[in-house]
Amino acid sequence: MMKTEELKLTQEWDKTFPKSDKVDHKKVTFINHFGITLAADMYVPKDAEGKLPAIAVSGPFGACKEQSSGLYAQTMAERGFLTIAFDPSFTGESGGFPRAMHSPDIDVEDFQAAVDFLSVQENADPDRIGIIGICGWGGMALQTACIDTRIKATVTSTMYDMSRVAGNGYFDEADNEEARHQMRISVNSQRTEDYRNGAYALQGGVVDPLPEDAPYFVKDYYAYYKTPRGYHSRSLNSNDGWTANTMTSLMNTRLFHYSGEIRSAVLMIHGDKAHSCYMSRDAYADMVKDSKYTDNKELLIIPGASHTDLYDGGGKNAIPFDKLESFFEENLR
Repeated sequence: MMKTEELKLTQEWDKTFPKSDKVDHKKVTFINHFGITLAADMYVPKDAEGKLPAIAVSGPFGACKEQSSGLYAQTMAERGFLTIAFDPSFTGESGGFPRAMHSPDIDVEDFQAAVDFLSVQENADPDRIGIIGICGWGGMALQTACIDTRIKATVTSTMYDMSRVAGNGYFDEADNEEARHQMRISVNSQRTEDYRNGAYALQGGVVDPLPEDAPYFVKDYYAYYKTPRGYHSRSLNSNDGWTANTMTSLMNTRLFHYSGEIRSAVLMIHGDKAHSCYMSRDAYADMVKDSKYTDNKELLIIPGASHTDLYDGGGKNAIPFDKLESFFEENLR
């Protein structure tokens, strides 16, 4: 039998969004192939009967399931799907040590473990499973779709290609050998310091207080993660961030190499005002270029939406839940 870690799960409702009276909610756990026990919130439509289409949700990168992913999961459950929103390894209520660490192969495994879990639930149909990834976990969702043929439909929302950011910097402004060399020096020097100190330094939480001259996308993050709109005590982005050396594996990795071979359906959603929109545009173009499987691929650009507007709607109902519902209904038949 797989050995599971005993997790301390909060039972009271502590989400950044209101609890729906249209779904049943409970905490669940499952284990990945690295032996890490993951915590998730399961949402099931009230009075649901039979085996339901199921969706696993995670993201954004550095967030927790009480934030955006939980909102997506609960809303999709209101629309008839069995859903889970899970905390990735080393974060939130999930297990794994050291904390605030990550690696892209473990990220993909977490999504696959979520599919494992859904595949054996009595009230879920193993032949109708989809995934939703938000922000950096949108990139991990697309990467998972490259390998896991059990996934029939994938949605990425306001996607980040974390490997591109790690290797090229924001907006590809550090896409040169010298910049990457200096970053490698910095990261490896930090590894030495961490080992000397016997602890992992943290960095990457949203800057607070917010400088007046902060770039607009930093202000966008602050407005979500550092205000009552989206703050959560277990969110890395709302607090002290990831370990400083967490980009090590991403700097040596490139995602989406086999995206042109994804046969299942993919919907990529992004706001046209998002600083990150170029990542979805480019990833979509690479996915369909020279691919035989383009009929079920779509890029949807939301006019006027910023990056974090697709976290929670941004007060303007920016998340196209009607489109998500029709996409999954069509491809999880």
